[in-house]
Amino acid sequence: MKFILASKSPRRKELLSKININFDVIDSKIDESLISTNMEASHYCMLLAKLKASNVSQYYSEHTVIGADTIVVLNDRILNKPKNFNEAKDMLLSLSNNTHQVITGVAIRNQALNINKKFHEITYVKFYKLDDETLNYYISKYEPYDKSGSYGIQDYASVFVKEINGSYDNVIGFPLSRFFNIIKEYI
Repeated sequence: MKFILASKSPRRKELLSKININFDVIDSKIDESLISTNMEASHYCMLLAKLKASNVSQYYSEHTVIGADTIVVLNDRILNKPKNFNEAKDMLLSLSNNTHQVITGVAIRNQALNINKKFHEITYVKFYKLDDETLNYYISKYEPYDKSGSYGIQDYASVFVKEINGSYDNVIGFPLSRFFNIIKEYI
């Protein structure tokens, strides 16, 4: 079976490389800013995952296309990618000393084999209380502008984490073990 990851995320590519499947990477070119966040968080990320998979699948109907989208949610508010330093700092301050959810929606589509599976994974992450010096250093050095919630658990921000309940890979951007257990019947 031929796979396509419909994502430009280097973290998803790295995670998917851990399992024994061959895949190509093709950007879905979905403009996420056009999708309203005024819906339940899990529906939002599932919609984006489905749009990404469907958009690529229409051109590669013989391939199994994987679409995914990861969001950070605090008190039912979606924290998307920050636009600048101040927005990143505000997001991280809101996560400080709080528990938030990381939700990844995944859509798996193969038109030729009539595969159309979707799921979402939720991981709960609690941060320590964060101080200005740490946040200023992190944002300046790691520039988390391509990360929902303004952090990457796999980099320096790992020191922010007090507790995690759920899939670590999900927080990075792709719930690898759940995905593998769903697709292993097809490979």
